[in-house]
Amino acid sequence: MGDSNVNLPPGFRFYPTDEELVVHFLHRKVALLPCHPDVIPDLDLYPYDPWDLDGKAMAEGNKWYFYSRRTQSRITENGYWKSLGVDEPIFSSSSDSNIGMKKYYAFYLGEKPEGAKTNWVMQEFSLSDSSSASASSRSSSRRKNRSKIDYSGWVICRVYERNCDNDDDDNGTELSCLDEVFLSLDDLDEISLPH
Repeated sequence: MGDSNVNLPPGFRFYPTDEELVVHFLHRKVALLPCHPDVIPDLDLYPYDPWDLDGKAMAEGNKWYFYSRRTQSRITENGYWKSLGVDEPIFSSSSDSNIGMKKYYAFYLGEKPEGAKTNWVMQEFSLSDSSSASASSRSSSRRKNRSKIDYSGWVICRVYERNCDNDDDDNGTELSCLDEVFLSLDDLDEISLPH
């Protein structure tokens, strides 16, 4: 574990599920509630290339976690994040309701649209509209004396580099079947069909 994990007791790992990221971290951030331990930093992603996140974001193994503001511009100094075009709903295990969304992005080196695709992947977690509205209404009393900031614009990002080696080495990067499907959808642009 890196220096960004100093708030975790020795021996503990930060390995949240998608639901835990949305419920226990993002929802609390939007509602202005304290989060203990407070280990995920606020970070403006877009000035940073993914390999520059070490020491700035919460690191666990080869994954980096941070809060960021939702934005349309996903351009860094050396490249850009391109949406893979698939959104995955996140459901509550207790009530089976939609509590958030997970969007997938791939990092490309160079300028749009001619960039070269890399192995860097970002999963961006946001609250569903109903979760965002309930968190905002509960936090309105806490915000009376604060400036008017739209806290529903927060997202949590999980960034990691996919392992392209074909060996059996398990370095902690495990993609679900849905992750693999979503990531492969972007490769469909490179397929040409006979006329």
